[in-house]
Amino acid sequence: MRFPIPARVARRTDRAPAFRRLIPAVALASAAALAVAACSSPQEAANGPTGDDTPYKVGLIYSQSGALASYGAQYIEGFRAGLDYATNGTKKVGNHPIEVTEVDDAGDPEKAVSAARDLIGEGYKIIAGSTASGVALQVAPIAEQNKVLFISGPAATDGITGANRYTFRSGRQSYQDVLTASSFMGNPAGKKVLVFAQDSAFGQANAAAVTAVIGGQGAQVESLLVPADVQEFTTFAAQALAANADLIFVAWAGTTAPAMWQALDQQGVLDATTVVTGLDIRASWPTFGAAGANIDFLAHYFDGASDTPASRALADAIGGPIDLFHPDGFTAAQMIVHALEQGGDDVEAMIGALEGWTFDSVKGSYEVRAADHALLQPMFQTRLTGSGDNLKAELVKTLSPQDVAPPPTPFKG
Repeated sequence: MRFPIPARVARRTDRAPAFRRLIPAVALASAAALAVAACSSPQEAANGPTGDDTPYKVGLIYSQSGALASYGAQYIEGFRAGLDYATNGTKKVGNHPIEVTEVDDAGDPEKAVSAARDLIGEGYKIIAGSTASGVALQVAPIAEQNKVLFISGPAATDGITGANRYTFRSGRQSYQDVLTASSFMGNPAGKKVLVFAQDSAFGQANAAAVTAVIGGQGAQVESLLVPADVQEFTTFAAQALAANADLIFVAWAGTTAPAMWQALDQQGVLDATTVVTGLDIRASWPTFGAAGANIDFLAHYFDGASDTPASRALADAIGGPIDLFHPDGFTAAQMIVHALEQGGDDVEAMIGALEGWTFDSVKGSYEVRAADHALLQPMFQTRLTGSGDNLKAELVKTLSPQDVAPPPTPFKG
């Protein structure tokens, strides 16, 4: 069953001012009421005076369309389920309804920045979403400039951690991915790692991350970057085999993936060494073909990776298997509800509530690291079994949040 959209949720597909918006009237507070609020507890401030039902407005800017629309679809399903879970079905904090406005950025940073400015101009103090890393990196400075809370979503760029005091994240970051990959080889010191990737911004970024993370642990890291327009991979697979690496980290995206994996399999690379790559959304699993059974996968999440009250609630809400980015939306909703419960509409109080907060969610135990707002969380090793439409991810090992914690990153702003 698909989680229903709350009656008080507004959806906006672009930033045109002609779209209908939910802008509640705000009653003027009397001097006496202000005096009472000044003496109240944080929870009383969040609930407001008796009878105050002014909505808390939350703007979700994410990919409803574009290259990452499938990621965005999982994020919003997870968010709706998480909002219901965190508020016990009321979609309220105290007397205050939580009104959510959704905006499509189509993965375009310019559209996202414009949407964020529009929402902030309308009085929104919480912005969340950011399916794409490029979007998140552009929205984070806007949050700081306008002193609003920003909770990035599936965007994995390490640059979000430590961006500024106003910026948090509800998903994992690339450093946690690479540390999970490193866990397949034990102590990396003195070992050889080959990054097999496309010669593109995506591939180069992965090569740089592996060099920084695993190379920083004492491994010798080399890169084999394949031109993005190559369609036949036998020669490159033979080069990968000849490298005699202890671990090959594959970073690949796009329609040539099946041919690439077939070449690695046929050249014996998958039998000769440990080959690790990231497990993407379920729809991508058939691209591994027959090679899938011989690949080791690092995983942010897959259905069955955990069994927690939150994961069971999420599965019930979406009416099917949990996919890669459902937890990011669910966690974002939990973080927003906690911030509002403790801080009301005071952004500084919201930040204080989130910093150092530990909580249980879909994957298990999480911690928002106060020093840089990294989201410490479990990661997973997995393998695929079965074939065709019957592929299934099976848990090999759960890595604790401490096992994959990125190094502290001082705030940039």
